[in-house]
Amino acid sequence: MPLDFRNTNSIWASILVETCHRLGLTTAVICPGSRSTPLTVAFATHPHIETLPILDERSAAFFALGMAKKTAKPVAIVCTSGTAGANFYPAIIEARESRVPLLILTADRPPELRHCHSGQTIDQIKLYGNYPNWHAELATPSLEISMLRYLRQTVIHAWEKTLFPIPGAVHLNLPFRDPLPPLPQPEAQALGSELNESEFFVNCRPLRYHASAFIPEIPLQEWQSCHRGIILGGVAQPPDPKGYCDAIAHLSQTLQFPVLAEGLSPLRNYSDRNPYLISTYDILLRNPLLAHTLAPQIVIQIGDLPTSKQLRAWLDSIQPIYYLIDPTYHNLDPLHGKTIHLRTSIEQLAAKNWQQTHGKTSASKPHNYLKLWCDAESNCRQKLDKLIASNPAIFEPKIPWMLSQLLPKKTPIFIANSMPVRDVEFFWKPGNRAIRPFFNRGANGIDGTLSTALGIAHHNQPSVMLTGDLALLHDTNGFLLRNKFKGHLTLVLINNNGGGIFEMLPISQFEPPFEEFFATPQHINFAELCLTYGVEHQLISSWENLEEALNPLPKTGIRVLELKTHRHRDAQWRKDCFQKLADRL
Repeated sequence: MPLDFRNTNSIWASILVETCHRLGLTTAVICPGSRSTPLTVAFATHPHIETLPILDERSAAFFALGMAKKTAKPVAIVCTSGTAGANFYPAIIEARESRVPLLILTADRPPELRHCHSGQTIDQIKLYGNYPNWHAELATPSLEISMLRYLRQTVIHAWEKTLFPIPGAVHLNLPFRDPLPPLPQPEAQALGSELNESEFFVNCRPLRYHASAFIPEIPLQEWQSCHRGIILGGVAQPPDPKGYCDAIAHLSQTLQFPVLAEGLSPLRNYSDRNPYLISTYDILLRNPLLAHTLAPQIVIQIGDLPTSKQLRAWLDSIQPIYYLIDPTYHNLDPLHGKTIHLRTSIEQLAAKNWQQTHGKTSASKPHNYLKLWCDAESNCRQKLDKLIASNPAIFEPKIPWMLSQLLPKKTPIFIANSMPVRDVEFFWKPGNRAIRPFFNRGANGIDGTLSTALGIAHHNQPSVMLTGDLALLHDTNGFLLRNKFKGHLTLVLINNNGGGIFEMLPISQFEPPFEEFFATPQHINFAELCLTYGVEHQLISSWENLEEALNPLPKTGIRVLELKTHRHRDAQWRKDCFQKLADRL
């Protein structure tokens, strides 16, 4: 039986866990500690919930975040009292900003042991500020039936709040009195014959949430009458990548608007769906004359704004009429332009548009503005590909360009923040391999990079992570997950001994203090680091080596493919490349 009637705490914890299971919870991540003993025992002994013990709370939270990103379903995270829960904070911030469902369960001391210098006790009420979707402190465990019903209903509400109206984290703080282990208690054992479990949990069932049925009025006629419009296919991790790309393609072809496709979206990996795909927009907009000529009257943004600073500055300078398609109630307009927020999904909008146009897309000859975009893309893409292909050296911009063409079809790839996400936007080549990019672009930090990638790869097909050395070093405790991890993850490690992103910023011209305080080289031998954790390591010395290592991917284990690059030289190559190509357009 899932309920544990040995004592008050065990009943309380097992009701919480069984409620979560019936609502749809399949995975819980447990961090070690004493005060959380009732929760740990309840999760660890539940027959239908995968329970994973993870030492480091920050790593545990990001691992859970990765699993929740992959499945779009809540994952539970448990920790003991004190500073343990504080280490969840970065992942909870990311969960809010990137709209990922998490159920955070922090154990706590009872009220009488607070504010009296009792050990391992801090103020955990609203520990995460406004970042959770909802926060509550539960009552101390009780055997009263009315209180057990209260527990059940509060957990149901918490579960709903992780998913609706916008996915995110929910924090439940749970005080427990001694005894924490399931030591026998007669009055608790007697409750076992009184509580009818089937009746008690009759209202606990999985609930399905869809995007809001509210579809705002779409200015389709205004869009169709405009011959200078663009669609921004921004940063997005849709649960159905192909359907997402089809919806954007339908809108693009109906309106004859080009789609400026960010690398951190599925669009470039389904390029056959859309003949008007633009991937080199950052370079195109570096040519002042072309940037002026390509200025749109209408912009339709789908997903978060692309990463490119060049694109953002261009949009800010021209101030077009701006439509933002996203079902959330968040403000997604950092440019503060002439923005109209259409709070619906692109899939819903395309479905409505499909009905209005009877499934027909425009068959007319592309107008001059669209042709100008497509010709510029073809010209720039051809020159960029030739420039990259002709350089045989191991250098950073070529790595994402190669990955876009080498990875097995449908490979999940987690892309670390800082320089890798930018190189993906600059250099990821459009193709039809259905590769699925993941990332933490909610708060854009380097926290938990490895742990998130492992969460995405857990019980998934063989996966890849693209990372720099500093992002990996910031989360090497993620390797402690090796013994519990099920699946395969290959880390493509760009080791330029420092923060490559800072080489692209004006501060790089100021030495000192640039190298020591911004680039922060760590001088780590990654082969020895991998040996410490029992992780396979391979130094890649040629592009042929990389191709052999990536296709096919192994089925199990964790592996690091290290490519040593030259931070200063590669930064200069980017600058020269962008300038050279922009001047030739």
